[in-house]
Amino acid sequence: MGLNVKPIDASTEKWSSNAGRAAAECAANAEAAADTWARNTAAAADNFGQAISAAGIKNRFRAGVVKAGAAKFARKVKALIPARFSGGVAEGAPDYKAGAEPYYSTLAALTLPARKPRGDPGNLARVDVGNKALHAKKIAMLGGGG
Repeated sequence: MGLNVKPIDASTEKWSSNAGRAAAECAANAEAAADTWARNTAAAADNFGQAISAAGIKNRFRAGVVKAGAAKFARKVKALIPARFSGGVAEGAPDYKAGAEPYYSTLAALTLPARKPRGDPGNLARVDVGNKALHAKKIAMLGGGG
């Protein structure tokens, strides 16, 4: 005799209704857990490294993408992006500014070699100065060396 299982439609409706009412509680609990999240996530670096290099991970990733499919992706984009995009951008503007400012300052402080005539390989030295400076800033901000 099989298990007595609720109809999927009833379970889906209950989940949707309950989850929809829980937005404020979810936001409050998530905010309160920020320190714990940061501590535990940073401590999980070794687990993350092992997980992304596990045998077969590329195939499992690919299978998940195939299973979800383009139709689900398109449906979610159509349903969520118009209502959330501009608000998300506005909310993220201070984070963008804080994250980009060190790189803008690094570029503003550079003195580039003189420009050469069009097509002169020496012009690549100008690109190289910026490249090296931005990479060094990134590594320094991450707390690494070299």
